[in-house]
Parts: sequence; structure tokens; C-alpha cells
Amino acid sequence: MSENRSETVTGVYAKPALLLVDDDPLIVNSLSLVLDSDYELHTAGSRKETRVLLQKLPATPSLALVDLGLPPKPHSHEEGFELINELIALNPDIKILVLSGQGSKTNIQHALTLGAVDFINKPCDIPLLRARLAHQIMMLEAESSERRAVPVGDSLIGESQAVRNLHILIRQFADTAFPVLIQGESGCGKELVAHYVHERSPRQGEPFLSINCAAFSAELLDAQLFGHTKGAFTGATANRAGFFEEAGEGSLFLDEIADLPLQLQSKLLRVLENGEYYRLGETQPRTSRARIIAATNRELIAQVRAGEFRQDLYHRLGVLTINVPPLRERERDCLLMVEHFKQVYRIGNNTFMLDREAEDYLAKYSFPGNVRELRNIVIRLSAKHAGKRVGIAELQNELETSIGPDLTTEGAGDQEASLERELTGRAFRLDDTLLEWERRYILAALRLSGNNLSKAARLLGVNRTTLYSRIQRLALNAPE
Repeated sequence: MSENRSETVTGVYAKPALLLVDDDPLIVNSLSLVLDSDYELHTAGSRKETRVLLQKLPATPSLALVDLGLPPKPHSHEEGFELINELIALNPDIKILVLSGQGSKTNIQHALTLGAVDFINKPCDIPLLRARLAHQIMMLEAESSERRAVPVGDSLIGESQAVRNLHILIRQFADTAFPVLIQGESGCGKELVAHYVHERSPRQGEPFLSINCAAFSAELLDAQLFGHTKGAFTGATANRAGFFEEAGEGSLFLDEIADLPLQLQSKLLRVLENGEYYRLGETQPRTSRARIIAATNRELIAQVRAGEFRQDLYHRLGVLTINVPPLRERERDCLLMVEHFKQVYRIGNNTFMLDREAEDYLAKYSFPGNVRELRNIVIRLSAKHAGKRVGIAELQNELETSIGPDLTTEGAGDQEASLERELTGRAFRLDDTLLEWERRYILAALRLSGNNLSKAARLLGVNRTTLYSRIQRLALNAPE
């Protein structure tokens, strides 16, 4: 089952692992000769062959080159798009570069919307291909180094009272065996808190496994969590342990728990109550000793009222609850985090410096994207202004959104006066106003994500299906 989890850049491989999927033997052989010295190359000629190959590999490669025109419809793009979906479901962090002769604008946009990071037209320029692959390796290493550089003790950086209270609560909950429910806005660091709870607990020497409940279909998530036997469903060619089994006596982190399908909520409740579960296709129960840590950016109680989340499961998960404060409530902690991210994403030997005015401006910024947004700001400033002093103008250019009258705490009074004027004006309708703000936020998220529907959904804190339905309801142009 380890093949379904994100690995480091090299992971269990001696060199970066690269999956190459193309039905043209000449292309496969040519690229193998060119790339074999730098990558641990794994090749397949179709989506079906890829599935078989991934079953045999010790880990899903972190990098993939995928053709769109694959058998049984080599002149269509359907198989390639389906393969992109399947690879991202197996490993949400995989970097997929499409290598295809079907480079129409529609195909490029749809591939990027599904989660591919690049599109290279055939015939490809080999130096360009090498450069594009090297760039993605650099991004993987940066993401990996961030995870290593923030291993818990330094992960929740801050001197504010909000962060101090968070540390106290984590220490209090770490030693217990009860489930922990972590709540907070998207991008505020819920997974880091989960790591911290695990590392402070007696289970710290045991595995910490993480799964995103929103990244899989109900059927695939069932197999991922509980495992399956050979022949339990089409494509199940061998017995597989699930996350509950592989976590052993460690911790299992269920991210986006609000997206857990109703049919699996009863199974999770059974595990929480007595540790009992079944592999798909088995009749003998197994016992899990893993500690459950769950996270959500939604109000679960509202989903309970709406019939979308079981009330008994909510009460079992919420025995111990940690609310992670958004970055805007952490006083000037953002400046400490800037220094941290500058070291993690340093480009060359130099880094940028914020002048005093820029520091003050950043400290007052509301950070709608939370810590994730701050990280992205630092990455862009590091790339554009290495070795230079950054003022307010340069900083403002890198803020991810300018929606609303004023994103700093200054001008709050002006905002209130503006709202009062609207309310006392004629023909004010709250529903129309809310729909307009929803439209603006969705459009901003689509711009920031380059029309990638999955990434936009993550920015907005909703699942992909919900976002797509809202785009249709608002009659916006949905990414193809």
C-alpha cells in the first residue's frame, strides 16, 4: 500500500523516479536513452499497463510524463485525461507533465485543470524537456525540504498568545488515546498541528499516515482505508493492506473529514468504537490500534444538521477539539514565518529583505489564504527580489487577492460606514450581494490557480464538485 502515499523526491528509489506513459515504442526507447542516467525510469504503454505497473512498484513515482493519446483510443485524449485523474488520486503531490501531440488550447487547459503541472508538445526539444523536468524536481525538493525543515518543534512558529495557547492544548491532548478533531480555515496549518500531536505523543516512534478524504471516490477511499483482498473488485490483483492496518499503533490523519462519504462514515464509527473493521472481500474482522486525528475547514455541526455528516460520528471525533487560529489572529507572527520561509525557499546565497514599512503593512494584512498564502508570497519575492530590499509597492504586487474595500485592518471604520450606506440605500437585497461576493471570490481563485479547478477549490475551502456546481449556478465560464 505504500505505493499510494507521497514519497520524498527520491523516496525508496536511488534516483528521482519518473513514470513515462506513451504507446509509441520509438518515443519510449528514445526518451529512455536520454533520461535513464538521471532518473529511475518506469514505462507503460497504456492506462491499463500503468495500473499493473503501479501495483508492482514500491512507491508511486513523484514525477510523470504522460501522453494523452493512449490505447484503446490513441487518436483521442480521453485515456490520458483519465490517467491524470487516477495518478493524482493515488498521489496528490505527483508532478505530471503532459507530453503530447494533441496540444490544442482546450486540451492544454483541461490537462492543467485536472492537475497536470506542464504541457510539452511533440516533437519535444530534449534540452527543454530536461529543463522542465529539472524544474519540477526542484519544486519537489523545495516541498520536501519544507516538510523536513518544519518537523514539528519549529512548525508552529510564533510568539503570539494564540500560538502559545495552541501549543498548550496540543501538549494536553498528545498523551491521550482519544481521537482529535482539528478545525480551522484552509491553509492555516491543520496538518502541521496533527504532526505535532503525533510527535508529542507516546506514539512518536510509530507511523504517521495521512490521507485526504476529498481526493478519492467512495469506492477507492474504502479500499485505501480498509484494504482489500485479491479479486474484491476489478483491478484488485493482489491482497492489499489499508491505512488502518499500516498505521499500526501510530496515528492516522484523516484530512478533509467533512468529505468522507456517508457510506464510509458508519465504518469509521465502528473503528472508533471498538477498533473493528473489514478488508473489502473479507468476512473476518480485523482490529485497528491507530489513533485517529481528523481535520476540516468546515462547520461539521452544520453538516450534521443538513444530514451530510453523522451526528454520532461527529460526537466521537470531537471528544478533543483543537481550533487552529488563522494567521490574521497571530499578531506579528507572520514576520517570524517570513524569515523561516526565506531560509526554506532560498534561491542562491542571497535573499530579500522587507523594509520597515513593508513589515508593518504585512503585519496588518488579513491573509485570506493564511499560512499557505504567506508561503507563496515569500516564494515569489525570493524569486524576483533575491538580494534586494522589498518595499510596500513590491509587496503589494505579490498579494494573492485584492477583493474587498481594504484587506488591512486599517479602514475598518470606512468599511462599516460603507455597509451602512448600502443597507439604507434603496433596493438592497442580501441574496444578490452574497451572490456577487461569491462570484468575485470564485473568479479570483480561478485566476490564482490558472483555471485549475482542483486548486481553486482548495483555495476556497470547498471540494471540486461543489465548486463546479456553483460555477454553473452563477453562469460563469467553467474551466474545460
